[in-house]
Amino acid sequence: MASAACSPSRTTTSTPSWKTPASPKSSTRSPKPKVPKPLAALVLAAGRGTRMKSALPKVLHQAGGRSLLAHVLAAVRGAGIALGDIAVVAGYGLDQIRAALAELESGGLQIILQEPQLGTGHAVLAAQSWWQNYDHLLVVHGDMPLLSSATITSLAAAAAAKPHPACVLATAEPREPRAYGRILRNANHPERVVGIVEDGVATPVQRKIRELNAGFYCFATAPLAAALARLRTNNPHGEYYLTDTIALLAAGRSLVTSVALADDRECLGVNDRVELAQLDRDFRRRKAEALMRAGVTIQFPDAVVIDPDVEVGQDTVLESGVQLLGSTRIGANCRIRSYSILEDCTVADGVLIRSHCVLEKSRIDAAAQLGPFTRLREGAHIGEAAHLGNFVEVKKSRLGRASKANHLAYLGDATIGAGVNIGAGTITCNYDGSAKHPTTIADAAFIGSNATLVAPLEIGPGSYIAAGSVITDPVPADTLALGRARQTLKPGWPSKRRQKRD
Repeated sequence: MASAACSPSRTTTSTPSWKTPASPKSSTRSPKPKVPKPLAALVLAAGRGTRMKSALPKVLHQAGGRSLLAHVLAAVRGAGIALGDIAVVAGYGLDQIRAALAELESGGLQIILQEPQLGTGHAVLAAQSWWQNYDHLLVVHGDMPLLSSATITSLAAAAAAKPHPACVLATAEPREPRAYGRILRNANHPERVVGIVEDGVATPVQRKIRELNAGFYCFATAPLAAALARLRTNNPHGEYYLTDTIALLAAGRSLVTSVALADDRECLGVNDRVELAQLDRDFRRRKAEALMRAGVTIQFPDAVVIDPDVEVGQDTVLESGVQLLGSTRIGANCRIRSYSILEDCTVADGVLIRSHCVLEKSRIDAAAQLGPFTRLREGAHIGEAAHLGNFVEVKKSRLGRASKANHLAYLGDATIGAGVNIGAGTITCNYDGSAKHPTTIADAAFIGSNATLVAPLEIGPGSYIAAGSVITDPVPADTLALGRARQTLKPGWPSKRRQKRD
């Protein structure tokens, strides 16, 4: 067994209700009372998921804009469990999982290697040296992204309360049958769980049991360690099943109880791409419904893609085919028309984004209008009431208040003032083959169509750039700049050419 800690910054959380604070120091020499260790959480993520038909570990596939593993970790952290009290058991794709966790705020979280992968019980055994100093251990699967913080809190609270069960597990009674383990109860004391029988070995009578194992557990660590030591591999897969610990605990007269899921969808796992797509659709629908209840109009909610961290203001309208990704923030009274994609963008109130715009890591101020077919790349800042039209691309540039670039332009590494007109076909030539250079266009300048602005370049306030010009030198304020060949007229030349050709 090996373990490694991720390096990103540590995040602290408030102390949950089930964590007992240390007692104040006593003035006597009496022995200190034992302070219960905090609850630990173990996320099982070592499996490959062969039915996914992928080189990517199953838990790193995405649904609802996050990896399955990220959803589970968010639920665990949302229950108040600190990162230093969380470990992920990994096996297949260890380096990929480590890299994925490094992108999250996961400082202090432990990654524990399970090698080889011999079942869920073996995974918990592989981490025993990490969790043995805790009083309680939450065990969850990394491929069940609908798990809620509320369920985790319920499990932990039940485990810490009298009569102090050895294990509290989550159960569900789904409307549609699933190939999950059936819950076996004591006939005389039905509150006691005495075992879990897996679907593959259940008898016809046992398969009629509607109460299923959800796959989430909170163990007292001392009886768990004893039960794990007695696990055997006498099952069709030759693996150590964590579910077998329930019967072992019950046989040893330890109390095992349960908490029923309020929403049976929480125990939905992912085994293949079809189930992944179903979960993704469920996540997207939930997000869309939450926004609509908050005052957002969404046309055809099943045809939009909205990531979990996206925020949208009241009375904004999202048309069919819109994608809002990452940490995008949309203000109030905006309209995002069909097939536009925004990723990590900030959009102020009253903005109109017409169809087929692609915007990333950009800021759009109030009452601006974009599109159709506008592209904003990282670092673009579009000012209040500014207009960008079809086939305009902006990169690392600021467009001032009420400035316009309505047609066929490229603006890169440019600072453009207020009230500027950028004519169709204007290009800022910002790259010389080895370095990027800036262009500055002051307030109220007019850039004629098909202008080529060779950076580094400054154009003064109120200046005019004649259409078709190539501008290489600074243009002072209130100046007309022409940088093109003089037009020459040759009357009769076409006729002479035709005669010569004939």
